[in-house]
Amino acid sequence: MADTITYTLVKSGIGSTQKIRATLIGLGLNKMQKTATRKNTPEIKGMLNKVSHLIQIKEL
Repeated sequence: MADTITYTLVKSGIGSTQKIRATLIGLGLNKMQKTATRKNTPEIKGMLNKVSHLIQIKEL
């Protein structure tokens, strides 16, 4: 398993539920095309799985 994971917001969270929008903020994705890099932990993987229809994931 990779040490870090990089993800980019490619689709807007507008129209999504409050939980989805809160998850995006928790991941550090508050604007379109913003990219964040985090440690690859089960907590982050779960959050990414929840918003997988809005993001693009690249493992490093």
